[in-house]
Amino acid sequence: MTRNKTLMVQGTTSDAGKSTLVAALCRIFYRKGISVAPFKPQNMALNSAVTPEGGEIGRAQAVQAQAAGVEPHTDMNPVLLKPNTDTGCQVIVQGKPAKNNMEAWGYHEYKPRVLPAILESHQRLCHQFDAILVEGAGSPAEINLRDNDVANMGFAEAVDCPVILVADIDKGGVFAHLVGTLNLLSPSEQNRIKGFIINKFRGDLSILQPGLDWLEEQTQKAVFGVLPYLPGLHLEAEDSLTDSGIKPTIDKPLRVVIPWLQRTSNHTDLDPLSLHPQVEVTWVGPGEPVPDADLIILPGSKSVQADLAYLRKSEWEKIIKRHLRYGGKVLGICGGFQMLGQFIHDPSGIEGAPGSQSGLGLLNVETTLEKEKQLRLVTGHLAINSAPVTGYEIHMGMTQGYGLNRPLVFTDSGTDGAISEDNQIAGTYLHGLFESPSACNALLEWAGLEVPQTPDYRALREADIDKLADAAEQHLDIKSIMALLEDTSSE
Repeated sequence: MTRNKTLMVQGTTSDAGKSTLVAALCRIFYRKGISVAPFKPQNMALNSAVTPEGGEIGRAQAVQAQAAGVEPHTDMNPVLLKPNTDTGCQVIVQGKPAKNNMEAWGYHEYKPRVLPAILESHQRLCHQFDAILVEGAGSPAEINLRDNDVANMGFAEAVDCPVILVADIDKGGVFAHLVGTLNLLSPSEQNRIKGFIINKFRGDLSILQPGLDWLEEQTQKAVFGVLPYLPGLHLEAEDSLTDSGIKPTIDKPLRVVIPWLQRTSNHTDLDPLSLHPQVEVTWVGPGEPVPDADLIILPGSKSVQADLAYLRKSEWEKIIKRHLRYGGKVLGICGGFQMLGQFIHDPSGIEGAPGSQSGLGLLNVETTLEKEKQLRLVTGHLAINSAPVTGYEIHMGMTQGYGLNRPLVFTDSGTDGAISEDNQIAGTYLHGLFESPSACNALLEWAGLEVPQTPDYRALREADIDKLADAAEQHLDIKSIMALLEDTSSE
């Protein structure tokens, strides 16, 4: 295979299967000995990852990089949008914050300024890899977003690459999704789409076949295959909370309860617990009753002060304090750790008007939000049983106070987090701390599980990537898909 080949996967809707299809193709190419990299020009997600060079990208691209057998890099997701309100977001360009609070209308005008960075990152990957597999965002037929588009056809046109369109049949209306999306594109964009893939099919394929024949005849485009629904498959969600692959929570010895915040970030931190055979995980949404728990976890947040106000309004402060009186444990991760402290100071107005807000007052620390984001990979060991741990930090605040004298984590460069003197409350900036079986065992034992038996989460993730790739090789016309890359001109 010659160098600089690019193929793009776009979807008829969000969550149509773009991320999983790119991950599957990355693993298939990797198995065939092809040097391949994932790429997403623009991602909007609150689940992110830190790369070895200290930048931030969407979590899905980190998983796709794992499928491709390469280290994640900021060039794989040059623009990441992290919503902090319903209409505003932080704009991250090539791994670093470019704008902390940009309204949607402002970003729409700003997009032409990020296109050069997107093309620059793509070009660098082209010089390093034999194939680039690109994931679109949302749908290419979102008419209101067509001007200045950099996420879908705007990028495909800029680099002159072929496109596969994927749709989720589990949502219903799959033929309307595919044909309707195609009809809403310009003639040049329609020509760019080389064929379709249908995702999450359940049942007898022979019943679907007449529809596939009609689709090919109607559009004069190929159907590259139908991916079956894969029960139990777990790939980390790009953004929204999903119960895909999570086992039924019945009669499990340790109960974990997590409030679903309005701006929850990196909820993938809790995936190892959701998949744990001894742990019952319950996410509690607005207005839902809070069940009894052994451990309450406050997750990360993109808008810490707003989510803290939401917790108070929803009476979580009272619930947590009652939980502690009855001997329960509380763990705060990143923004959740900041909420557990005495105060959150925002002198620069990072999250809104400058000022200070009282925290839950459960740890003797206080946090000052700062403009510079902390991004780093971390290795070390827990104060609990000296269990080794690895993870990553993503936060815009510095925490100080007497409580840090009892850290939760001893890192290779210092300490992190805090444990209360009564051993009931802990906080940390470390994302991913449950992914290490030994660290997860130690934390679950601290929370009250007598004999934790934690599966290897990273091995489970690797096995599910292989399971997905096996299904794709069986049910898709991989030869024809790979042939599309041979039609891509060198850049």
